Amino acid sequence: MPVQRTLLGQPLALRMPPRRFQLLFVFVLLFTASLYAFGTPSPDSLPTYEQVKDAVKDPHLPDLSDLKDHIPKLPTELPSLPVPDVFKPPAHTPPEQANSTAYSSYGVIKWYNDFKWKNPFSRKITLDENRAVLPPLTQRTPIYAYYEPKPKQKKEVTEAENRLILAWRKAWWAQGFQPVVLSHKEAAKNPQYELIQRMKLDPTVELEIERWCAWGHMGGGILANYLALPMAQYDNAMISFLRRKEYPKLSRVESLQNGIFFGEGAAVDEALQQAVNHELLRDTTTNKDKIAKLAVKEGGIVVNLQPAGITVDKKANGIAYYNKEVINKYKTVSEKLDNNTHVTTHVEGLNLLAELINSHLHLTFQEIYSDGVAIVKPLPEHTTALTYGAIDIGRNLTQCPSTPMPKSCPPNRQNCKPCDPNKPLPFKLTPAYKNTSSLYSIGAVPHPYTLTSLYYMREDVTAEFLRKDAQRNLWLTALTKDVLGPNHGDLYRVLYFKEEVAALRKPSHSLWLTAERTTQTDLEWIFGFNLPKSASHNSEPSSPSKDSELIIFPRPKEPSPIEGVEVQEERWIRAEDERMKIARETLTKANKAKEEDPIRQKVKGVEDWNMADSEVWRFARAFSARRRVERELWEEHEKKYSGSEARAGVRAGGKWWGNRK
Repeated sequence: MPVQRTLLGQPLALRMPPRRFQLLFVFVLLFTASLYAFGTPSPDSLPTYEQVKDAVKDPHLPDLSDLKDHIPKLPTELPSLPVPDVFKPPAHTPPEQANSTAYSSYGVIKWYNDFKWKNPFSRKITLDENRAVLPPLTQRTPIYAYYEPKPKQKKEVTEAENRLILAWRKAWWAQGFQPVVLSHKEAAKNPQYELIQRMKLDPTVELEIERWCAWGHMGGGILANYLALPMAQYDNAMISFLRRKEYPKLSRVESLQNGIFFGEGAAVDEALQQAVNHELLRDTTTNKDKIAKLAVKEGGIVVNLQPAGITVDKKANGIAYYNKEVINKYKTVSEKLDNNTHVTTHVEGLNLLAELINSHLHLTFQEIYSDGVAIVKPLPEHTTALTYGAIDIGRNLTQCPSTPMPKSCPPNRQNCKPCDPNKPLPFKLTPAYKNTSSLYSIGAVPHPYTLTSLYYMREDVTAEFLRKDAQRNLWLTALTKDVLGPNHGDLYRVLYFKEEVAALRKPSHSLWLTAERTTQTDLEWIFGFNLPKSASHNSEPSSPSKDSELIIFPRPKEPSPIEGVEVQEERWIRAEDERMKIARETLTKANKAKEEDPIRQKVKGVEDWNMADSEVWRFARAFSARRRVERELWEEHEKKYSGSEARAGVRAGGKWWGNRK
């Protein structure tokens, strides 16, 4: 039995102390033993203050003179080592601009408007690799037209007239203007309006003066009849002058009667006041015949009531005006249009006039680009699947336009060359871009991942494959090889491409779309006319129905293969189609995936390997998206006014779908 020990009569329990006290005890024991064994430092071993002072003043360095020939020489300027981003101060990203984002099936499309858009790589400006820098959006010049439907007019007639106004809006929009349709609501806000209402004027005369009232209320600028349309190249002298918004004198255009006026707001107000206060309008009943004669004279009633008239500009070759006298020359249209008693016939006449105007706009395009349409197809042995959409657009552009009068010419070019389906506009494939003003180019810009999978015939593009076997920026190099030659670097090629896409006046000579898109909207707003929606079923012109006065033409054949390039077998084309489909799906998934996801990393690896191709793809995509957003915002604002797609009975957006037929 163990012995129970006690202390002062109390039981005593012996226990081991905690481990921390055991360690402390061991440390104290070792420190005590060290002091006992080695002792404390001797004062004699420590340097004195004077010894330290002398050592600092006169340090005894070793003599290295014998080793100077063996010491390597360092460069005078050492290279600066990169500072990791983690040690750099944080940078502010530029504020996001309004209306600088669009959405597509391949993710968000972002851009930034800035004068530094010619920097080769947008990420240097935006600090965002997915945001492209575009040139600042050019402010469009307003151009006004006046429209007021007749009282108790049938809905069918109003819709048909709105389709004419819609054609007017498309044509001027494509030329860089902002078409605005005015009505009696704007005219009523002019101080002269109430005075005009008290006069007993002929409806035609009153309508013309109200038109000037509405124009004066808007502060002047350009006033056009909605049957006066631009039919010339983008840099036509007259159209370029109107686009500049500098109108020193109130003027009209010779031979266009009251089709086009331009002038400052003060000059318009003064001319309107001179007309309203004219002595002939003080007694409109007595002077009815005199007023009627002035109304039909060149320039219209307001111009002919001016004491000294207004300036006449003779540069009118770029504008076609379909007034009453001109329409009478197109008998097929005028015979139906003059039938005001039968509503259906009159509506047919308005529709035929819209088709005639559209055909003349299309014919003007074909005359401007007399060398035809070229589909740019770099690396043609592997990129057939990229060009389907571009080829369909090219076939529509080279097809003879649907028209009620195939041999007719625009009013401003009576000696034109009508479209002949037996001698169609040249249509071809080119392996590289050609900068020719008489040739319209259409290009499909592929994402680097799409091009890599097609060119190397691989569905899975790995980082190892890129490093060992893939070339950089294949598409851009092949695109610009003819215009720039082989000696320019990728940065210069990027800048050249950006200028061709977005520089002033350049977009009117070419169209650049992303290859992965399966639909394309706004083509009629880009070109200024509707592309043919139907074609003859045989090689001869025909009508869509037995009762129709419209003539439609056969669809042009697909372009011939590029000379010197072997035609792909059908099985390889089918393989391209399949890889194109997979590439689209991969890009869609990658844009929706997180940054660390493998599929996103795979696509990003291809983008980083082909930085120039990636930059031009983002630039072309952003430019196209901004153009679409600009028009959609404008159309949203204008949809309640005459001439909008909604009022014309046209499906919003006018979407176009490509096909291979």
